[in-house]
Amino acid sequence: MGLRFTVLSSGSTGNATVVSSDAATVLVDVGLSAKRIEELMREREVSGSDLDAILVTHEHSDHIKGLGAFARKFKLPIYANEKTWVAMQKHVGEIEESQRRILPTDSVMELFDLRIESYGISHDAAEPVGYCFQSGGRKLTLATDLGYVSDRVMNQLRNSDVLVLESNHDVNMLRMGRYPWNIKRRILGDSGHLSNEAAGEALRALLSDGATRRVYLAHLSQEHNLMDLAKMTVTNVLEDSGIFYHENEFSLCETYYDKPTPWDLVKS
Repeated sequence: MGLRFTVLSSGSTGNATVVSSDAATVLVDVGLSAKRIEELMREREVSGSDLDAILVTHEHSDHIKGLGAFARKFKLPIYANEKTWVAMQKHVGEIEESQRRILPTDSVMELFDLRIESYGISHDAAEPVGYCFQSGGRKLTLATDLGYVSDRVMNQLRNSDVLVLESNHDVNMLRMGRYPWNIKRRILGDSGHLSNEAAGEALRALLSDGATRRVYLAHLSQEHNLMDLAKMTVTNVLEDSGIFYHENEFSLCETYYDKPTPWDLVKS
């Protein structure tokens, strides 16, 4: 089957993604209740008993809400860096020592035939990370909760066959929205979230190498964004820089807060 994935849920209400190779299956984040995660997984014919591990990007509740209950139920190892473990400990409850695994930022682990690389990102958490997955010569990268795309992060995103990229908010909708200014400032800052336009700028730099075939726009704000607006903004940024594409060459794909994406087989 090769490298494949499904984004179970994406957005400010909760985040979770299943990544699978021929020999390994992992869950990245458990940002909804354990019950809801199981329901979403059943829609894609996968169970907690099929998983080999859980990976955590950071300790915010929309990424770890159901982590403790889910991990205890299925006796799964949980991988996170040390600072994230400290920050999330009081939120996940008692975890068996045998389930606690340290995966340092900017390190690589091999899980059967799945290569997993952790890389540091800019976000207002203890030590947030994104993940790159490789198997069978294919590469999938998850990149959300980014205040901005640094040169270092850009290097991690390069040569991804498929990229799940944050397109959190429309700047004008956010500025005009009902959030207090201190929260708006946080979201707009370098440790906040990536706007639609910033996502487009990142893709403009990435698409020149021709490797990336599909980009899933992810972690959209329900308050300050719309998927059609995100796709239009990203497309306009690309076209303004002279990048015109056809669906058979490159495609923008959707994620959802209330249903999983279809399984996507990562291939050229």
